[in-house]
Amino acid sequence: IDDDAFKVSVLSMGNPHCVIPVEKVDAVPLSELGPKIEHHPWFPNRTNVEFVQVMDRKRLKVRVWERGAGITLACGTGASAAAVALANLGRADRQVTVSLPGGNLEIEWDKESNRVFMTGPAQEVFQGSLELD
Repeated sequence: IDDDAFKVSVLSMGNPHCVIPVEKVDAVPLSELGPKIEHHPWFPNRTNVEFVQVMDRKRLKVRVWERGAGITLACGTGASAAAVALANLGRADRQVTVSLPGGNLEIEWDKESNRVFMTGPAQEVFQGSLELD
């Protein structure tokens, strides 16, 4: 991207994710890099983008660029993708706390079933109505 090269993990949680480990997640210019990676030719259907800082083997800090939406406060599949990617790289345990701007999620990648489990709070952030003609 531009003059920068990134080592990425690409995986699906039912939707596409591009996970990028970084030293300082708060220093990432997410509003600039997110759309460039989302629309990169490698991703003809576009992708979600997660920048991940490993705090320690049990804690990850993540910022998300969600395809079609932009910067988001939280993303369950993004947190799951980050946890699986960093565990697969040997940089995190299979059970971690993922800190996102909107709060923390507990992610467990179960070894026996190969399933990913997410635990965390749900909070209503919007109400609206739609009138159909």
